[in-house]
Amino acid sequence: MVREASGVAYLLRRSPRARRLRLVLDGDGTPLVTLPSRAPIRAADEFVVSRRDWIERHRERYAAERARHESRGPLGDGGTLDYSGQPHRLEVRAEPRVRRTRVEHDDSVAPTIRVRLAPADGRPLASVLEAWLRREARGAVERRVAARAPQLGVVPAAVRIGDQHSRWGSASRTGRLSFSWRLVLAPPVVLDYVVVHELAHLAVFGHPPRFWQLVRSVVPDADRARRWLREHARELHWTLE
Repeated sequence: MVREASGVAYLLRRSPRARRLRLVLDGDGTPLVTLPSRAPIRAADEFVVSRRDWIERHRERYAAERARHESRGPLGDGGTLDYSGQPHRLEVRAEPRVRRTRVEHDDSVAPTIRVRLAPADGRPLASVLEAWLRREARGAVERRVAARAPQLGVVPAAVRIGDQHSRWGSASRTGRLSFSWRLVLAPPVVLDYVVVHELAHLAVFGHPPRFWQLVRSVVPDADRARRWLREHARELHWTLE
């Protein structure tokens, strides 16, 4: 439902699971309010009015992030793609004689990602790159898990690579770990932090002080990595637009 309060347009949704009002900006910067099922609609209007300054600050940040992302130009030959926290030039070529599309990472001279498209491959470039990035993410995550799990004294049951939109990683009580492939776009310390965060949950569930002590004992830059993710989350999700 679309509503307006004191000149601020916002989206309203009710949730039987919500225990309190919640405000976020959705993918295009529009305020989205989640309202407990029994709360009156006027409570959402009052909440939006009370958070008007917050909404304006975050809208400005959203606009700056969007402008920074769009300044890189469209996804294609000569464009830019972040990989492991570093901008890489995209070099895209159709190769009439190759049977399978290839993607190569080359930073021997300048950071470059080369895409050689096979004639029979009808996938959009974004799909080609996502498939490659997922494979790269699996390798990067599995290497960090193998290195960090012994330090934390835990043994994960399985590692999955997915595309969670609300979190970068998760851990189940059965020892199964799940990570977003988009972490491979971030600086290595960020990926390392998320891996350690989820591994630490196999030793300490929840986020009590001893959980954060354990994480920071392995990744001293954990707080900086968390801030980086908060500041660049939307850009990571916009990467292949």
